[in-house]
Amino acid sequence: MSMPISRVMFIVFCAVSSVCWAARPNIILVMADDQGWGDTGYNGHPIVKTPNLDAMAGAAFVFDRFYAAAPVCSPTRGSVLTGRHPFRIKITNHGRYMRPQEITIAEELKASGYVTGMFGKWHVGSAQAESPVSPGGSGFDEWCIGLNFFDNDPYLSRNGKVEQIKGRGSDITIDETIAFLRKHKDGDSPIFAIAWFPSPHDPHREKPDPENLYAGQKKAGYLGEITVLDTAFGRLRSELRKLEIADNTILWYCSDNGGLDAATSGGRARKGSIYEGGLRVPSIIEWPASIKPGRTAVPANTSDMLPTLLAMAKVQRSGKPALDGIDLSDVIAGKVSKRPPMGFWHGFQGGQGTWSDRILKAIMEAQQAGKPTPHPERLKKDIGTFPQFSETKLRGHAALLDWPWKLHSIHAKKLNYQLYNLSSDPMESKNLAANPEHRERLDGMQKKLNDWQVSVIRSLNGKDYEK
Repeated sequence: MSMPISRVMFIVFCAVSSVCWAARPNIILVMADDQGWGDTGYNGHPIVKTPNLDAMAGAAFVFDRFYAAAPVCSPTRGSVLTGRHPFRIKITNHGRYMRPQEITIAEELKASGYVTGMFGKWHVGSAQAESPVSPGGSGFDEWCIGLNFFDNDPYLSRNGKVEQIKGRGSDITIDETIAFLRKHKDGDSPIFAIAWFPSPHDPHREKPDPENLYAGQKKAGYLGEITVLDTAFGRLRSELRKLEIADNTILWYCSDNGGLDAATSGGRARKGSIYEGGLRVPSIIEWPASIKPGRTAVPANTSDMLPTLLAMAKVQRSGKPALDGIDLSDVIAGKVSKRPPMGFWHGFQGGQGTWSDRILKAIMEAQQAGKPTPHPERLKKDIGTFPQFSETKLRGHAALLDWPWKLHSIHAKKLNYQLYNLSSDPMESKNLAANPEHRERLDGMQKKLNDWQVSVIRSLNGKDYEK
């Protein structure tokens, strides 16, 4: 099997410049499941305790206006992996699979010499090793994952073999990540790891220490799981220092969509909505060797993570389709204060249920009995099909954010436009679309949003792969 050209070129580069693999930063991406922007101590939550996230926020770089690419989980995860809006890769809602034609960040980094690991909630494809959209088929050398969220004593797929692991799901996710770091910290390759928490997704069965920490509080289970994941995250961050790799490790924390409590979501509404509360999430990036502590109000989103990280790792992207994300390096360095508009879209298709424990337990029992998989349909679930969607019937709820202006396009019984100035109206309560003063702005943003949606539909229809 021939070695990828990008890796060969980098080996040559190392030889002539005395740069080794280890000089490149390690990269660890950590994501919560349903934690809203305001559901942290450092963002002012009046009750929840997140001392580890608060400590990181004080020592690292905070994105004050960071957005999930979608208001539900699977699409946002696809955006992290590809740098593209999730509709383009066929993840139009939760439970849908990404297309194997996409080149993920794990594949890009692996081809450039990284050892890669995926731990926790997957939810963008299969947990069966033979699937092209399992973690193994998507660029990860090692993996231990659930298909969707999971709680205590979950069934997880380790490189395709399912087992039940005792403990809280958030702790297990970090335990597996730490084991991967310990295994490879002294190796010749830099490390890329993803740790995607299964919490604080309901039904909130993971309990904090002590269990009665939020007794009597509204949404006590939700607050409890946020503290559980914060404690687990603190163990990961502490381990980086124990292993003496923290200085040259990029650690990036965020959530996959808005939170479950509209009161602390950081805007209007909550998870499932294109309004601010459904998209705005906490985000902190730490790289002691290269990033100074700070905070920015420049909008950014999860599609920006791939181009930013590849730039920081000095990896030339091999994927050809256009990205929706941008490199945020200059934003982090304080060199730019404006970014191109960002598009959002939800409600084009419905989601698909994924019962992680139920499915994985059945697969485990079949594996132990030497029987065929009971879920052959999940190996290549609709990934080889290219249904053609209309470029004019753009159903659902879309939005264009060109800070501070945000235009909503809502296709219900009739098309409805809403225009808000987020600087003066952060709760999106005063619709300015009918104001003659903003007619020119409205027309221009409508065209930009429509053009972007058409380009997304063309990607969804498979146009990006024709060449």
